[in-house]
Amino acid sequence: MTPLDILFAEHQIASLVTRYAVLNDDGDFDGMAALFTEDARFIRPSGGDPIVGRDAILASYQGRPPRISRHLITNIVVDVVSETEATCRSTIVLYTAAVGALPADANKPALLGGFRDRLAKTAEGWRFAEREGFLDLKID
Repeated sequence: MTPLDILFAEHQIASLVTRYAVLNDDGDFDGMAALFTEDARFIRPSGGDPIVGRDAILASYQGRPPRISRHLITNIVVDVVSETEATCRSTIVLYTAAVGALPADANKPALLGGFRDRLAKTAEGWRFAEREGFLDLKID
């Protein structure tokens, strides 16, 4: 891969990470699930058993109680392994609130954590093949 190919892949993957957060916050779980490969493996930042498969990931989000959320994403570091494989790490700050009028009072604590991702380039572009979330800190 040329340096320009690597730069372009890094940009596409960083956009994918950001798009995931925006779609999640907008409640567009169909769009968000489409960012995963068909056989993806996902672990929520709050933990639990791995969720395997795009359809199962979608169902898990659709079954979640409604909420207002805002994921602030930073420190996105992409390592392009090959033309079809990459890894990524990012940091999140998550604020949530009960559904209602905006602006809403955020729940406490805010949460600080991140994602460790393994990505695959598919016919649809870069997709999450594995997304493992984690939480490090609670911010009061």
